[in-house]
Amino acid sequence: MRPEPPPTSLDPVRLELYTHRFSALAREMGSMLERTAVSTNVKERLDFSCALLGPGGELVVNAPHIPVHLGALGMCVRRLRETVEMRPGDVVVTNHPAFGGSHLPDVTVVTPVFEGSEARGGADGEPALLGFAASRAHHAEIGGVRPGSMPPDVASLAEEGVVLPPTKLVAAGQPRWDEMRRLLTAAPYPSRAVEENLADLAAAVAANHRGAEGLAALATRHGRRQVADAMAAVTGRAETLLRRALAPLRKTYGDRVLAAEVQLDDGSPLRVAIRLTGEADAATGADAGAGAGAQIDFTGTAPVHPGNLNAPPAVVASAVLYVLRLLVAEPLPLNEGLLRPVQLVVPPGSLLDPPFVADPARCPAVVGGNVETSQRIVEVLIAALGLAAASQGTMNNVLFGDGRLAYYETVCGGCGAGPGFAGASAVHSHMTNTRITDPEVLEHRYPVRLERFAVRRGSGGAGRWRGGDGAVRELTFLAPLSLSILSQHRREGPPGAAGGAAGAPGRQRVTRRGGEVMELGAVDGCEVEPGDRLLLETPGGGGWGAAESGEKVGAVGGPETRGSAAS
Repeated sequence: MRPEPPPTSLDPVRLELYTHRFSALAREMGSMLERTAVSTNVKERLDFSCALLGPGGELVVNAPHIPVHLGALGMCVRRLRETVEMRPGDVVVTNHPAFGGSHLPDVTVVTPVFEGSEARGGADGEPALLGFAASRAHHAEIGGVRPGSMPPDVASLAEEGVVLPPTKLVAAGQPRWDEMRRLLTAAPYPSRAVEENLADLAAAVAANHRGAEGLAALATRHGRRQVADAMAAVTGRAETLLRRALAPLRKTYGDRVLAAEVQLDDGSPLRVAIRLTGEADAATGADAGAGAGAQIDFTGTAPVHPGNLNAPPAVVASAVLYVLRLLVAEPLPLNEGLLRPVQLVVPPGSLLDPPFVADPARCPAVVGGNVETSQRIVEVLIAALGLAAASQGTMNNVLFGDGRLAYYETVCGGCGAGPGFAGASAVHSHMTNTRITDPEVLEHRYPVRLERFAVRRGSGGAGRWRGGDGAVRELTFLAPLSLSILSQHRREGPPGAAGGAAGAPGRQRVTRRGGEVMELGAVDGCEVEPGDRLLLETPGGGGWGAAESGEKVGAVGGPETRGSAAS
């Protein structure tokens, strides 16, 4: 494969056109995946992401999908390039966190894109690599010791489900479905929904094919060199805009270290120290902040977690990339140009860089790191930068199933307030961006009845600008099922900032058919019987600024405005 040619400059109009062309292709990939998938989690909840990457494996442009997926795709593609020789007609699949994966339910499918057919390679006889089309979709069932593949009480990667090392799903145009079926069924804890897995993988292959066709068509029409230049320009613009955003911070804070710490619900600390670099008196103008950068150092974070809250490096990079994007107040596709001005320091052997060996049974568990620790990484970064109060800091993962079915959902909560704005209520925030399943679909396909889904009034933190309220979700089970919960901010509510109050912490409990109440912890699970009921209350967001006179703490444990009623 020939390397990417050196970039040349693109005029602003052409750059904008290419940005929209690339973005449109990523959105078309997402539409294809949504239409052709069969699982509720992909088709209805839209728990997937699609993106285009450059020939070096750097994320260039994405569809507006899931931030925790998108920021990890570049690292995943680069690790796959180092491990597997990708040729025309190949499609590679993995979910292994050692190869840029996040957690096992998130299966990544990568398709290299070449100019024309294999016979139309470069002048030196090598195929001309244009880039990569990639998609990552959450499979609601991919094995493990509990249905839903997100068990709360495991200590190894093997117990969480089927581990897919980098594997060619398609080799030189020839599908290898039998090999994929073997991998899904031969693991110590095999998938309970193999046909659904294979169908969703086929949908991902089709989505990638759509992106690959479109990218190849652009190269045919405009030339490979111009497409490569456009990709380089898109990421280069992101780098420039972030440096410009960092320059005034450097001028304001100088050599001051911006530090913060949060603790997971079990007390494990996440610490960050941000050091701004470059000239404090950066010039104004088009090249303002050209040398500005930052070091983001997570030294002091807890060691490898004994449970499942370890976050692979790709997840850490995703969270950092997302927060950096928040600093740029201009339309910009999320891409890895934003990481160029940043030196990322993650201590090896911490829960943010756990060790992985060949045997999955000796690898740490990670399933909660992707969904929960990622949210807390964003929380500590936003606190250090002083951007806003804390949002709910969790995805409130709810899973239930048995030997033949598995259901998964994430539940919305309160957003943190900030200087000049109140937090939004009952929405997803930060690293997640999925739908909730429609009640009609939920009740038709699964043995459960939705009793209530409402705003948790009064749970947002008080302040000059109030935090958003969380949500209440109540389910009655109609069959014997295994229930799992992965969450955070159950011990303490999301903190406020600048004098604002914390939001109410979340809670969950199961009321048995006979009336017995069972409180569940932040990361917990139990067996349920017909007639048992789950009540989930999600956290409210923190408030910003000192509260005005007359605000008080409501009955749910969070602040309440005058005249409002607690749920």
